[in-house]
Parts: sequence; C-alpha cells; structure tokens
Amino acid sequence: MTKTIAIAGLGAIGLPLARALDEGIEGLRLVAVAARDPIRARARLVGFRNPPAIVDIPSLAESDIVVEATPASMFERVAVPAIEAGRIFVPASVGALLPRMHLVRRATQTGARIVVPTGALLGLDAVRAAAEGRIDSIVMETRKPPEGLAGAPYLIEHGIEVLGLTAPLRVFQGNARDAAAGFPANVNVAAALALAGIGPIRTQVEIWADPGLTRNVHIIHVEAEAARFTMRIENVPSDENPRTGRITSLSILACLRGLVSPLRVGS
Repeated sequence: MTKTIAIAGLGAIGLPLARALDEGIEGLRLVAVAARDPIRARARLVGFRNPPAIVDIPSLAESDIVVEATPASMFERVAVPAIEAGRIFVPASVGALLPRMHLVRRATQTGARIVVPTGALLGLDAVRAAAEGRIDSIVMETRKPPEGLAGAPYLIEHGIEVLGLTAPLRVFQGNARDAAAGFPANVNVAAALALAGIGPIRTQVEIWADPGLTRNVHIIHVEAEAARFTMRIENVPSDENPRTGRITSLSILACLRGLVSPLRVGS
C-alpha cells in the first residue's frame, strides 16, 4: 500500500528530498508541501513530473507521513498537527524535540510515531545497541567552517565572533541539551545521538569553529560495557545552507524508504 508524504520546507533539505520522491520510490508518493513563500515554492517545483499541492502547515497532517524540514522555530507548528492526527512524523530539526518530549507522550495517546532519521551522523545503530546495556560516556566533537556556525544564538548571546578566524576556536563545551538550544541549526546530530544513547544531559558536546575546514566534521567517542568505539564523518555542506550537510536529505530519504521496504537493514 502506497503511503502519502507531505514535506514542510523546500530548502536545503526539503527540496532535494522532494525531487527524489518525485523521481519515484515504490510505496511512497509525495502529495503536499508547505513553504513560507508559496510563490517561490511553486517556482521550485517547476519540472516535477507530479508536482505536489502547496498547502498550509496544518493540512500537511492529511498525509500518512509528515516530514519537517524547516527552521527549528517552526518545529512545533509542524509537529503538533501531525501528532494529533496520529501520523508518522519525521523531524529534521531533532534538537527542537529535546525540550518538547511531551510530544512523545502525546504520540502514545494518538497513535502517532516520531521517527528520528540518522541525519548527518553515523553509527546510531551501534549506539542504540550499546544502550541496551551500560554506556559509561558519549562525547561528540563537532568542527565546522566558521560560516556554518555564524549567527547561532549561543554565539550572539556570548559575543563570540567566528568570521575572520585564523585558527580553530572552541566555541562551546557542555551537554547535548544546551548545545541543541544554543546552536539549533547546527547540532541536530547531538540531539539524535542523545536520544539514541544516554540522554541529552549525559551526552557531552564540544563545538569548534575551524577556518581550515571545508566540511562539517563530527567525531563521536563511546565508552560502553559492550564496546568502545569512535566514529568520524566529514559531511559536504549544502550549497544553499552551509549549516546543513548534503547527506541529511539523503538520510531522510533512506528513512522513508525503510518505512515501506519489505527488507530493512540495521536495527
């Protein structure tokens, strides 16, 4: 049975995802999108074989699956109607979920599912498996080109200037909850890692602005009863938004494919 999909946002994540769905994936059909500027959205859909309807955000919840690919400030406007309607909700702004865990409780009442994609990270299967036993510590180090961090609320609040750096600068050290609040457009990976493992308080995060980089780098160290492992990924930033890796939309696509595929690889 084909599942219908609606996407909130047609930016660096939503547009590539919409294009891939329009090319055709068995069991999935893109039927609706919502965007801040409907006129611009219509222009972006030119060339689609089966252009989706452009609707308001609440109407997205008429689809089986709702994908959120918006700025974090829009998260709740997309999430609440989808969860109230009992839909499958796939968020890109995972960091915005951490202070709203009441939505998870509400999903248990409405029959909705919140499916967090891997995003720009790697190894979440290993972290989830380790979390079935005892995990002693998880530390994530994120390094990004300065332009990928500029404008983050934490930097503005603390008067930290990253543009013009000539050497790497550590701009944050703390837990995943505070990292997600201070860098809502940058560390959704930290939120996903926290949800997969030992939670946002125990998961530790360092964020560096590194002028020598052209890619977004995430390094994760896990000490667990079952295993000790280190993971490193270097993501190519999106041309449209350097805060977002190109792999993010591909990860969501793989997540959606897994929801309808008869074969699913990985836990």
